[in-house]
Parts: sequence; C-alpha cells; structure tokens
Amino acid sequence: MLDLVTIPCLADNYAYLIHDPATGQTAVIDVPEPGPILAALSARQWQLSHILITHHHDDHIQGVDTLRERTKAQVLGAAADAHRLPRLDIALAEGDSLRIGAETGAVIDVSGHTLGHIAFHFPQSRLLFTADSLMAGGCGRLFEGTARQMHASLQKLAVLPPETLVCSGHEYTASNLRFALTLEPDNSQLISRVAEVAEKRAQGRPTVPATLAVELATNPYLRAHLPALKTAVGLPDAEDVVVFAEIRSRKDKF
Repeated sequence: MLDLVTIPCLADNYAYLIHDPATGQTAVIDVPEPGPILAALSARQWQLSHILITHHHDDHIQGVDTLRERTKAQVLGAAADAHRLPRLDIALAEGDSLRIGAETGAVIDVSGHTLGHIAFHFPQSRLLFTADSLMAGGCGRLFEGTARQMHASLQKLAVLPPETLVCSGHEYTASNLRFALTLEPDNSQLISRVAEVAEKRAQGRPTVPATLAVELATNPYLRAHLPALKTAVGLPDAEDVVVFAEIRSRKDKF
C-alpha cells in the first residue's frame, strides 16, 4: 500500500505525495508551488522520483520545473497536453500504466474541465487523483470541454470501487455542498457531510480526500441519473447528460 500525504498549496490548492515504503519511490501529483512539497519530503526524508501532472493550468504546474531541478524526478503527463505542459520525460494516454514502487497505476482520460486532463488510479492502494475533474462535492468548470465530455469522464470514475479515496485538487468542498443543498435539501447524507466539512474547516483541516461512496451519495454531478434530481431541476424526462449540463450551468451562476 502506498502512503498518502495531502499538502495544502497556494490559497486553496492541494498536491499529494504517494510513497512506496518497500522501494522508497515517491511521487507527487501536481505542483502548485514547490516549497510545501519540498518541506513535506524533507520532514519524512523521502526522495522524489516522479512528478505526475493532471492538466496544464498554472496552479497545477507552475512549480514543476523548480521541483524537477531540485529533485531530478521524472515528469509524466498527458501526451495530448504536452504542448502546454512542462517538458515531459514520459507522455501518457488513457489505458497506459505507470509504476510507483511495487504498485501499478492506471491513466484515465477525464477531459471536460480541460482537454487532455488525466486522472491517476492506483487500485491496490484505493487512490484516485482527479485534480479538477471529479472534485469533493462537485466537478471542475467546463473551460474547454463539453458537458457531454465531462459527464462521460465522471461516469468512468463513478464505477470504480466505492471505497476508493478521491484526491481532488482544491478546497472547494464547502461551496460545492452549499450548491448541492439547493438541489437536494432533504438528502440526509448531504446534510451530514455539510456539518462534517464545516467542522474540519473550523479546525483548519483539509476536506479531501473523500471516498467515492461519499461522492456518489452527495455529489450532484454523479447523481444526474436519479429521478428525484431530474425533477428538482425541472427535467424529469431528460437524458442524464442534459440534466448534468443543467446542474453545471446552475453552479456557474451560483
């Protein structure tokens, strides 16, 4: 099993370290800034071997070159996004695999927030790194892709084992759940999650990662197929992707 460390960066970003105790190999997923990541590595006396990039937005990659220079780690990212990423040592596409120590991870195309956005799934350790695709209580804004693309991407993730830990890229959970409550005010699991998130934030603790089971029970973007949610947005007979698009549109104006 890989060790996991959640690292707050910038104003509301997260990077993640994963570490294989048997081999000592250590990867970081996204590099919003190098300082907190270097501090976390130093505190644990870990040597960085891999830098995994999910997508090209500056708040996920702007520290990559500095971290590469300091650690000599290999940089991996999407081949489809390579023209706007830091220089890649290994270019990846959906269906490719990568190894961190003894564990093999899978690359999943989750285009929607951006084109070429990828997620990393490590099934043995039950870890899923989604950045700005599937987020805690929400999903990323559709800057480049379409609602149909994002809906298809999230459907790939929704069928993973429910105990999977979803490691997303931002501390947006409280605002995402406030919006979710406008759609499902009587969802008891959602109400409980709102209270839990408020308590964590009051204590200065991250609200990520969260299990996929929690997301399936409370995240409206994974629930667009449910009759109650379709009715809540006034589209009782619409196909799921149309309901998803309506939910995303409402969140953009929330």
